[in-house]
Amino acid sequence: MIHSASRFKKEKRPAVLVVDDLQPNIELMEAIFVKEGFQVHQALDADRALEVYAMQRIDVAVLDVMMPGINGFELCRRLKKFSEKEFLPIVLVTALNDKKSRLTGLESGADDFISKPFDTQELLMKIRSLLKLKELHEQLDHSENIIFSLVSTMEARDYYTKGHSTRVGDLAAEFGSFLGFSAEDQDILKKAGTLHDIGKVGLCETILKKPGRLTSEEIIAVRRHPVLGEQICSPLKSLNSLLPGIRHHHERWDGAGFPDNLSGERIPLMARILSIIDSFDAMVSIRPYRNNRSLDNALSLIDQESSEGQWDPALVNEFISMMRLIIKESYTHA
Repeated sequence: MIHSASRFKKEKRPAVLVVDDLQPNIELMEAIFVKEGFQVHQALDADRALEVYAMQRIDVAVLDVMMPGINGFELCRRLKKFSEKEFLPIVLVTALNDKKSRLTGLESGADDFISKPFDTQELLMKIRSLLKLKELHEQLDHSENIIFSLVSTMEARDYYTKGHSTRVGDLAAEFGSFLGFSAEDQDILKKAGTLHDIGKVGLCETILKKPGRLTSEEIIAVRRHPVLGEQICSPLKSLNSLLPGIRHHHERWDGAGFPDNLSGERIPLMARILSIIDSFDAMVSIRPYRNNRSLDNALSLIDQESSEGQWDPALVNEFISMMRLIIKESYTHA
């Protein structure tokens, strides 16, 4: 029979980090967690806690708030910063029940609180609940990784587009930074750029590598890829913010694009950005039906096509300004 606390990971016991400046408190917590099947790591201060976290696999942390030197609030902030690429649940143990202390705890990134003197069953219930949440996060990360790996698989079929999606994602994030977007929005742009062509996974290689003009049936198949990309990503809620960019990156400012013939500012901003960068990268890359263009030639063509209704004129002006600056800096540091 599998112990209840071990359901989180059948192959290994959940590891809890207990931090308190009083040894008797640590020993009490350790006895509780060991009895429930947990692996326990302990620390008497924040510095030691950070060392333990760096050396050991930690699934959840229980921190006392009132510690000399670096208190539990600050330790929580640091642990959350160091674990930003994964979800580390943190419970703060405190005798402070006032609203200000709770708000400070939330601002530090705490996931839950328990008051002193604590009830053992309440503590275990909170820990188990957070471990289940951590497992869901890990499953979600795994699902996202599968979808992102599809991009590499898709591009591996076609020498001419290898690396295209990654470059679009990176340049989209850089453009977002140039436009003053937040770090979070830059990350969304990068992910959307990386996944913008994921729907092409449904296209056959003969279409992807065809050197001549496409037939009307082949054009219809190609034009389905934004919708198919949206369908591939939509089951994951964590990717929902990317969907407008994936579905609409082939719309035109004048409304003559696809799949929904949106025009002007009805086209989501993310999609307007990606459409420019997607086309720019395609222009400066070698394709089976043509050679690559120079950077200056590609920027001139984008400027021309903007005046013909292809792109958002204001965004094109900003993009050209950014690329001119990048080109200038590249020559300066060459």
